[in-house]
Amino acid sequence: MSASFNLVDEPWIPCLTADGKSVDLGLRDILHRAHTLQGLYGESPLVVAALYRLLLAVLHRVVEGPRDARQWAELWRSEHWDALAVDTYLDRWRERFELFHPKRPFYQHQSDTPREKTVMDLLPEVASGNNATLFDHHYQEGDLALSPAEAARCLLFVQSCSFAGGSGLAPRSSSDGPWARGVVFMIEGDNLFQTLALNLLPYRDMAERGIRNTEADRPIWEADDPMEPHRQYPLGYLDYLTWPTRSIWLHPEVQDGRAVVRRLSMAPGLRLARGLLDPFNHFRIDEKRGHVPYRFNERRVLWRDSASFIRLHSTKEVLPPETILWLADLVADGELDAHRVYRYMALGMANRQAKVEFYRWEHLPLPAPFLKEEGLVARLSTALETAEATRKRLGAALARVASLLLSPTADDPNGRKPDKKDVNNLLAHWAFDRAYWSALELPFLELLAQLPQDRDNALDRWTAALKQEARRTFDQVEGNLGINPRALRAIVRGRGQLEGRLKNLFKTETQAA
Repeated sequence: MSASFNLVDEPWIPCLTADGKSVDLGLRDILHRAHTLQGLYGESPLVVAALYRLLLAVLHRVVEGPRDARQWAELWRSEHWDALAVDTYLDRWRERFELFHPKRPFYQHQSDTPREKTVMDLLPEVASGNNATLFDHHYQEGDLALSPAEAARCLLFVQSCSFAGGSGLAPRSSSDGPWARGVVFMIEGDNLFQTLALNLLPYRDMAERGIRNTEADRPIWEADDPMEPHRQYPLGYLDYLTWPTRSIWLHPEVQDGRAVVRRLSMAPGLRLARGLLDPFNHFRIDEKRGHVPYRFNERRVLWRDSASFIRLHSTKEVLPPETILWLADLVADGELDAHRVYRYMALGMANRQAKVEFYRWEHLPLPAPFLKEEGLVARLSTALETAEATRKRLGAALARVASLLLSPTADDPNGRKPDKKDVNNLLAHWAFDRAYWSALELPFLELLAQLPQDRDNALDRWTAALKQEARRTFDQVEGNLGINPRALRAIVRGRGQLEGRLKNLFKTETQAA
């Protein structure tokens, strides 16, 4: 019995229905029912991102565009995808969506110099080779088998998000997947149809990002040989969305009447040229390093950098995601409600070399006025800078407390100064950073919602929240230090420093306003 699994009609993409239930759907059903579904989910945020990437590539072919804002608006107003257009396209290319096709399986290529691998090499979260054990307790000696649905999702993940040199591939002959390093920013709608539509960028050249469309552009399943022509620059946006980072060939087995995948062949795919700027990434522009993609940091929550993502006019400092720029264009053109609160999601991972440290999937609101008024973004940026300045003064006050606990004469001109490592270790033990920033998340969301309508009062409430949370965080540390004379003396001096520096900070802020 030969294995068969066609991605058009077999259920393999995990979705959430309107009432929150999970259901797996094939490509045809998910596009037919997109307006009735909440969204996608998967094994990790970047598996979800890779699924969205595939669906967008399919939709660009189904709708033959969109060419401009007018065509996009017609699609948006229909509130669902044209079922006939979906069926026509998927039926035409159905054979190319067969995961185990003997000659041209979906998103696969048989290299002349493959390496035999287990399916663990498709799973960064499984402990094998260079990967740490994050979410799974399989080991390299284990006999892990994937269902066809799992194998298809992992295949998309590897092609979109794998690291150069991963799975025993030499860095000189492989490259990162397009979404391996930077955070992916996508606009989020009220249902899956809206989410897909809001991220369906106009099909046009993105010359400033290094992506130019040619007549030869096509998604990978339309190519007879995905590795030809040999290239480092994509043939266009669709070629880029389905870029073959790895040459992979799955080896299915039939077990108890069901197909499973235990082994595969893998080799480097096409090496993506350096300097391409992904449309879904946010970049900081550095004089020496050029465009630096935004990445997740374990110690830094996303909202602290949110003003940077919507600085749409600061072209010398940042390059925002095309998804947010396109949303701003649609609002400015009157195609979308200029008063609505939109949302965006950020999906990605943090890594050290080729090791995944953690995945993250965050959601933030985006009121439409921020897309139109540069002054609003400037105020938000100032508010966030004030939060950073407040945290700095809190940290300095607690560092003084730590120094005096370690050495009571640290304040004296000739007193013994404690080792900086010991001070930093004590500050880390108190985890004041985490307490301070987590307490500010709700006030920040309130600031974001209130700033467009009530600017001065919104900023006053934000200032009050900063002072309150700085003092509360200091109080939490104090509560764990006991009431011995050394601790009391350290607390009194630290609190005095905090209050003095907060007074100076907010006096300066008031004068600047």
